Amino acid sequence: MTDFAVDAPPRGHARITYIGPVSPHWEINADWGDTKLMEDFRTRALARLVLLTEADPQFRRNRERINRDAERELISLEWDLGRPDPEFEE
Repeated sequence: MTDFAVDAPPRGHARITYIGPVSPHWEINADWGDTKLMEDFRTRALARLVLLTEADPQFRRNRERINRDAERELISLEWDLGRPDPEFEE
């Protein structure tokens, strides 16, 4: 079996924003893309995030799952945690 990367343009863009420690914690907005594709992605992502704050240990695992889901669906993703993210700082 051969692994290869498909260099296709994104089919949509979503922004996931942490809105605070009081539920609901997350807001997911689609900037552009097919409405059904983006709504299905939003539903799956919120299911993984609904009870988690950004400080919860489960958040890191679920964030990676959401990133992989977006990659599979060719959705560009932007995370806004309200603070600099040390995982992505250089």
